[in-house]
Amino acid sequence: MAGPRVEVDGSIMEGGGQILRVSTALSCLLGLPLRVQKIRAGRSTPGLSSGGWKSKIKVLTRPQHLSGLEMIRDLCDGPFCLLLRSVCLLMQVSMPCVLFAASPSELHLKGGTNAEMAPQIDYTVMVFKPIVEKFGFRFNCDIKTRGYYPKGGGEVIVRMSPVKQLNPINLTDRGCVTKIYGRAFVAGVLPFKVAKDMAAAAVRCIRKEIRDLYVNIQPVQEPKDQAFGNGNGIIIIAETSTGCLFAGSSLGKRGVNADKVGIEAAEMLLANLRHGGTVDEYLQDQAKFIVKKSEDEEDASKDTYIIECQGIGMTNPNL
Repeated sequence: MAGPRVEVDGSIMEGGGQILRVSTALSCLLGLPLRVQKIRAGRSTPGLSSGGWKSKIKVLTRPQHLSGLEMIRDLCDGPFCLLLRSVCLLMQVSMPCVLFAASPSELHLKGGTNAEMAPQIDYTVMVFKPIVEKFGFRFNCDIKTRGYYPKGGGEVIVRMSPVKQLNPINLTDRGCVTKIYGRAFVAGVLPFKVAKDMAAAAVRCIRKEIRDLYVNIQPVQEPKDQAFGNGNGIIIIAETSTGCLFAGSSLGKRGVNADKVGIEAAEMLLANLRHGGTVDEYLQDQAKFIVKKSEDEEDASKDTYIIECQGIGMTNPNL
């Protein structure tokens, strides 16, 4: 790599792995050496995981972050398969790189599809995918097998073609909520009643606040040949008249009843709808933003802010 080394403070914002994923992907694209310090400094287990990387770098790194770094290193060597806790986090670090590659890419990712402390694969497909495709590219996400915490074991194939350049988007018109839908799933030995109870509890919670819309949350028993291990969870999506998407989700845990899981997802969705923005809280931490108060305020009793993100204007040198 050529050029000056970029220094990044890994403790800023929430101080998580997102900083590392974005930084390494941009470093790869721009050909700039990178040094990230104080990685996950504010977390209960700082640093990157147990064990070192190639034993030459004495830095603690969590498996999903280590896998992301290894993938950046190996990305140009052709098709590969990686094991990690969350396939969705690995998709985040790989996407900028394959978008500006010379040819289409096919990534075979293995690990957790519905894991804690990471987006569920349902969120990636139902919310993240349609929103990021507004930038002018398409990707296919084929869920072969779902894998649940703590065993993982899921498999997802991601296919993506490169682009010359990404298009800017303007997502400032929220519109009104027109649909609320979702899926409550169980897998393995868990009874189907758990899925139905999660869905019913979520619907009851939402209807206390939103009474004029039908809430369609489908209970699902994952087929045994398409799921590894035991798990349950729920995701609920709210769609608006202008194409904005918001989500609330929750995963089941041992000893937590189904109603509580459903209510947690519903309350998360309602909180995301109350703030009045055009994306939910989990789609807001992808880059550097400029925040300013809106001068065009219809309701003087509310404060509205415009959030702007200036891209790097990357052009694919291979196309």
